[in-house]
Amino acid sequence: MLDHEYTTKEVFRKNFFNDWRKEMTVEEREVIKSLDKCDFTEIHRHFVDKAAARKTLTREEKQKLKEEAEKLQQEFGYCILDGHREKIGNFKTEPPGLFRGRGDHPKMGMLKRRVVPEDVVINCSRDSKIPEPPAGRQWKEVRSDNTVMWLAAWTESIQNSIKYIMLNPCSKLKGEKAWQKFETARRLRGFVDEIRSQYRADWKSQEMKTRQRAVALYFIDKLALRAGNEKEDGEAADTVGCCSLRVEHVQLHPEADGCQHVVEFDFLGKDSIRYYNRVPVEKPVYKNLQLFMKNKDPWDDLFDRLTTTSLNKHLQELMDGLTAKVFRTYNASITLQEQLRALTRAEDSIAAKILSYNRANRAVAILCNHQRATSSTFEKSMQNLQTKIQVKKEQVAEARAELRKARAEHKAQGDGKSRSVLEKKRRLLEKLQEQLAWLSVQATDKEENKQVALGTSKLNYLDPRISIAWCKRFRVPVEKIYSKTQRERFAWALTMAGEDFEF
Repeated sequence: MLDHEYTTKEVFRKNFFNDWRKEMTVEEREVIKSLDKCDFTEIHRHFVDKAAARKTLTREEKQKLKEEAEKLQQEFGYCILDGHREKIGNFKTEPPGLFRGRGDHPKMGMLKRRVVPEDVVINCSRDSKIPEPPAGRQWKEVRSDNTVMWLAAWTESIQNSIKYIMLNPCSKLKGEKAWQKFETARRLRGFVDEIRSQYRADWKSQEMKTRQRAVALYFIDKLALRAGNEKEDGEAADTVGCCSLRVEHVQLHPEADGCQHVVEFDFLGKDSIRYYNRVPVEKPVYKNLQLFMKNKDPWDDLFDRLTTTSLNKHLQELMDGLTAKVFRTYNASITLQEQLRALTRAEDSIAAKILSYNRANRAVAILCNHQRATSSTFEKSMQNLQTKIQVKKEQVAEARAELRKARAEHKAQGDGKSRSVLEKKRRLLEKLQEQLAWLSVQATDKEENKQVALGTSKLNYLDPRISIAWCKRFRVPVEKIYSKTQRERFAWALTMAGEDFEF
């Protein structure tokens, strides 16, 4: 990990050194006392060489590795569910390594321990053939629980969170769960106006608890905030959601950025990803926030009369199956549908339509605060793209000159041969112009998305039927939007969605 920016972070280095010292012998501990004096370049070079060697494998060697991987897949990658052979998602445990976490996680750099058979719980039918543990070892437990979806589980050593082996997303059961999730979000459409009217009325309630709940619900609806209290036990990161916001996470500005009643949020959300947003709110919300913050210290709860449990109980009363996550899914999907409607033009090229799609997807990712760090290879790949664009521009200019020449020759000669040459040159210019447009779109897209993660919302919060209907309506090949794996995952949506589907 030497060439990764993580290794420059003080927290990462400190945690790594602490955990490494625990693994050292007494003699090693006497010698190795400072990480700054350690030189890892030799072992790093060893791994770089190994990676380089993999790239130079012959076709036969690559084929052999592929066959070995396929053999493993056939042996460990399938299970029998209700009489059907279903693919398993992840059938390998994570190897030991250094914990990275997302955002500025306080445990980054700690040692992830190797998972051993004695850590693993197997879940299968009583009458099935129980997988054999390695020789001389045993499983932690074998159980038969048909009320859960996991096939094996263990507790990882950093955050004490449970990791699962699940079915592949393209399995029938997972597909049904996904369909149900989006159908619940679609049902919210019939209730949402009434719910919004209700929480607006509750801003003036005599009861403080009701007011706090109404303002929290407004934030969950308008800003797609998570409810909060979703932390795993033992997670040291000070992460919060809407219900667990503290006074220090919110600042009120009577006027800012040319707007009145602006609320500034700054806190660590799920996975220690910073949520920062300045947003104008309605006057009653602003007044209520002033009231909630009155006579409180910075570390006091903003919504001190509200818990995630009480909020979710209230949401269930408003609509069966309603949670804060359903609101997130509903608002994400509605935003995508509205943005696609506003941005897509039927006369655009396929490249321009895909740019519009990614812009609509980005609006959702920003709403859901799905960020990523700019990749270390961004500048280099951007330079490569700009070089390709420059080469393509030169080819277009050359083809244009060739076309002018062919046009002049056809005008002078007027025969079939010169007409054929003219048509050929025209087609070549059109093809090159299309390629140039596609490269330009890629460059714009890359620049706009360098700090936004589109994948999370695309796979988890956006009803795939919206995207598939859009593809059918605007004659965009669905392969341009979803990869092969994603198309398998959303097979249920591909068969269900016609071009007139509305979320």
